[in-house]
Amino acid sequence: MIKKLITLFKIGRKLALSDALDIISKIYKIPILIKIFFNLLGLFGKKNFNQNYSEDERLCRSIESMGITFIKLGQFLATRPDIISEKLSDQLQTLQDKVPAFPKEIALNEIRDGVGVENYKDFINISEPIAAASIAQVHKAQVKDKGVLKDVAIKVLRPNIKKIFNDEIEALMLLAYMIETLLKKTKRLKLVEVVFLLKEITNHEMDLRFEAAAANEFYENAVNDVGLKIPKIYWKLTSDNVLTLDWIDAISIREVEKIKSLGINVKSLARDIIQHFLRHAVRDGYFHADMHQGNLLVDNKGQLIFIDFGIMGRIDKMNRRFLAEILYGFIKRDYKKVAEVHIAASLVPQNVNIEELAQALRSIGEPIFGQSVKNISGGKLLKQLFDITEKFNMQTQPQLLLLQKTMVVVEGVARRLDPDANIWEISQPVLEKWLKKTKDPISEIGSILKNTSEVLKKFPELPQVMDKANQALTYLASGQIPQSSNTYSLLNEKKMELNSFKNQSIIGLLFLVILSIIVF
Repeated sequence: MIKKLITLFKIGRKLALSDALDIISKIYKIPILIKIFFNLLGLFGKKNFNQNYSEDERLCRSIESMGITFIKLGQFLATRPDIISEKLSDQLQTLQDKVPAFPKEIALNEIRDGVGVENYKDFINISEPIAAASIAQVHKAQVKDKGVLKDVAIKVLRPNIKKIFNDEIEALMLLAYMIETLLKKTKRLKLVEVVFLLKEITNHEMDLRFEAAAANEFYENAVNDVGLKIPKIYWKLTSDNVLTLDWIDAISIREVEKIKSLGINVKSLARDIIQHFLRHAVRDGYFHADMHQGNLLVDNKGQLIFIDFGIMGRIDKMNRRFLAEILYGFIKRDYKKVAEVHIAASLVPQNVNIEELAQALRSIGEPIFGQSVKNISGGKLLKQLFDITEKFNMQTQPQLLLLQKTMVVVEGVARRLDPDANIWEISQPVLEKWLKKTKDPISEIGSILKNTSEVLKKFPELPQVMDKANQALTYLASGQIPQSSNTYSLLNEKKMELNSFKNQSIIGLLFLVILSIIVF
């Protein structure tokens, strides 16, 4: 526990000497005891202020300068406006995960240890680092695949990154516990649980076998999708700390002018982004849940390329029907049908008045059709839907929350390419095609509900690492840990450990006081 206190002191100094707290205090009222604590930690140190940047940039740059734990914490809190406020959440959305690369020689040792000496010999011409983030960096190389020389990307974890992160996150958990203990008002924020969730999610992200399995499943689902390309995984050259996949020559989706200069139709590209996302969600029940501009590329043929499969979303068959039907119902302005689906799927209690529910749904849908095309958003519609149906005791599925958040990002990326993109017109053919294949959604949902095993089996059979990772993503979407999960038990054990440390500290302090009285 002494080690945790030393680590806590070090990261506390980092935070105290940055200007992050000063910026946060303008948005969120920081308790006076916390201010005093960090002021003491910052004594005799030089504060790092970035006055040349806007407040948003200063906050993000301060967090980025403090390393992996704060970067991941900032990214996680950006999804939790219920804890840090909408404004602060918006500021953290621009947080970048870019840090200097570590030396190639160290990377080569990590790759060799990860894949084994014999498999390591398959790599040819491993390059200097191409890109670097807080968890891993990427190198370009070549391998022979069935006698053909192919370019590959090698993603390799930073040395000791798991230990560094876990040491710091344990110290932050101790800080969260101290704050909850000293300031009773903060208990409602469940700070210990938030930090524990971050630990679980990031540790899964740091196992590259999970990302490889996710990319491989996504590749198999989308192999026949026109205009879409997924990098192939090289399993023999992949381990928990090394991921090898096809190298893709392409440009970022954010380089709109460069895309146009290649003669690529950006309106078609915007349509493809939305349709591919919906197709993966409703057809496959498995979608890329981190579709920001940095993870979407375009090749010179205009093909859309997905990269970075660390965060994926999964939707079971029942919720896919629910999702398709409600979106299609809003497109057709058939609010009663949408209400019927809610009741048939037991998403709201059976005794809910269908007319009242339909009227509540109409209050969401009708204002949308009075807006200009630019202001229509499927993602925001779903958020309003979840907010309203909560009043009818709807139990929202966590995977739908993750999908809703992703949909907002997807629409933002598409609108950057085509500001006049009509989300409804783009979505309609994908939803219609899938609904025709599934017959009548209401009767189908009824039959699914009768089959208990189908409803209960939220995820297909996967290796243990995938099961744990899917659980972590569910926690990310819902922002809470189900009491029935193993993680909930681990959280309680951690709380007991922290409570024991508090009691030991009090006893130790009393012993020192008594000893001082005896001696002096």
